[in-house]
Amino acid sequence: MSGSRNADAHLPPADRKPPTADSPVSSSLVIQTSFLGDAILTTPLIAELATRGPVDVVTTPSAAPLLANNPAIREVLPFAKRGADAGPLGLWRFARKLAARAYDAAYLAQGSHRSGALARLAGIPERAGFDSSGGRVWYTRRVRHDRSQHHAERLWRLAAGDDTPAPQLRPRLYPGDADRAAVDALLRDLPHDGATLVALAPGSIWGTKRWPHFPELAARIAPLHRIVVLGAADDAPLAAAIVAAAGASRVVDTTGRLTLLGSAALLARCAALVTNDSAPLHLASATNTPTVAIFGPTVPAFGFGPLAMRRATVGLDTLSCRPCDSHGPQKCPLGHWQCMRDLPVQRLVDSVVELTATR
Repeated sequence: MSGSRNADAHLPPADRKPPTADSPVSSSLVIQTSFLGDAILTTPLIAELATRGPVDVVTTPSAAPLLANNPAIREVLPFAKRGADAGPLGLWRFARKLAARAYDAAYLAQGSHRSGALARLAGIPERAGFDSSGGRVWYTRRVRHDRSQHHAERLWRLAAGDDTPAPQLRPRLYPGDADRAAVDALLRDLPHDGATLVALAPGSIWGTKRWPHFPELAARIAPLHRIVVLGAADDAPLAAAIVAAAGASRVVDTTGRLTLLGSAALLARCAALVTNDSAPLHLASATNTPTVAIFGPTVPAFGFGPLAMRRATVGLDTLSCRPCDSHGPQKCPLGHWQCMRDLPVQRLVDSVVELTATR
C-alpha cells in the first residue's frame, strides 16, 4: 500500500482520498455482473489492469467459473445479486466485504445503479464507468461510451482512456486440466477418419436470436465435417433435432456435458463454429476459432461481433426492422421473424466452406 493510503486509514471508507501521481493505482476491482458474453469481453480490461497491480473481479455466480485460472486475476468474487446478496441488506453486506480489501479503484464494466452503489458503499475512491451508464451518478470518472467500437475495446478503455491507440484486442480464457480431460473423454471414440470438427451452437436465452435452420445446415455440412453441438442442458432438444437431421454417426452432442471452459477447450479443437449472437460466439473469440455468427434482431454494429482472426457475420441487412432490440426479444415484435426465418441455409454453408478451406 502507498504511504498516502496508510495516512487515510483512520478515515471512513467513503472519505479516503483517490490515488494521485505520487500514489499510483495499485489494486483494482472490476465489477461485471451482466451476461456471460460480457464477462468474457471484460478480460482485455482485466489484463490491462493487471499490469498495474492485483485485480479482483466481482461477477455473477454463473460467470465466475469462466474466469477460473486467469493469471491476471487475483480473486473472483461471486455476487449473487438475485440470491443471497439481493436487496439493500445484501448489497450492504457485500460492500462491507469489499471495503475491507481497500481497493484503489473500481471499474464498472456493468453500468447499473446497483454496481455503482456497490463500489461507492465499499469506499473505493476512484470509480470509472461509462458516461452513458445508468449508474454514472456514482462514478468519479466517466469514460465516453463510443458506439462505433467493439465492446471489448470500450471496456478496455475504462482503464486505457480515449487517446491510447487500441492494440488487436481479443478476450482470453484459461481451461484447466479437468476441462481438457472432459473434452478428451467426449471425443475419445470418434473414428480417426480425418474429418474436421465443426461446432454448432443453436441456443440462446433470447428466443428471436435462435436461427431455426441449424438441422438443415448440419445435414448439408455433415458429409464433409463431423459436427459437435455446444450448449447448456436446456439446448438438448435443439441438439436432438440436429442429430436427427445429420445422423448420429456424424454428430457429437455435448449439450449439458461440459463446463463453459470445457466448451472453450472443445472449440479450440474445431475448424469453425456456427453460432447465434450468444455466449459461444465470445468463447470462440477467446480461442481464436474461426466463427460464423448469425445476427437476426441484433446487429454486429452494437459491438458484440466475433473477434477471431477469421470470422464472418451473416444477417438480412435489407430488412428495415433490424435491429429491433438491444438484446433480442423472446418474440418478434412484428410477428413475422423474417430476420431469422428467411435467412437462407446456403449463406451459412458458403461461410463454413470458406472458413474451413483456409484453415
